Amino acid sequence: MKEIYLKEIAHGRSGDKGDTSNVCVYARKAEYFPVIKEQVTEKKVKDYFGNMVKGEIIRYEVDSLKGFNFVMKHALGGGATHSLRLDSLGKSLGSAFMRMKIQVDDDFGKDERAGRKTLSTSLMSAAKAEDGSKNE
Repeated sequence: MKEIYLKEIAHGRSGDKGDTSNVCVYARKAEYFPVIKEQVTEKKVKDYFGNMVKGEIIRYEVDSLKGFNFVMKHALGGGATHSLRLDSLGKSLGSAFMRMKIQVDDDFGKDERAGRKTLSTSLMSAAKAEDGSKNE
């Protein structure tokens, strides 16, 4: 088993309604949905956010969209007009959620990553190609 960040297999968006925050988490691919379903439970989310979320966390499953809506009560320090927090609307909670670590099998996503170039690798290749053309 290995640990990965949730952002590697999902994306999220957060919103608010008073002192309640919600974060929608969607699988980047349909095959990632069962992993998220197993690994990202109400309890794990509560443990992850700790005292930041004072109330209960409810997970709503949206099978047709391969996603979940997590409703976190008493998560915004009273809400936009009452909170002394810098992020009284909870917009950063979606990003924070994506940094949650989950467990996957060692070979999870191996085929995908083998052919993928990172941005830095692509930029370095482009720079080398440009330097080579200047030397001619």
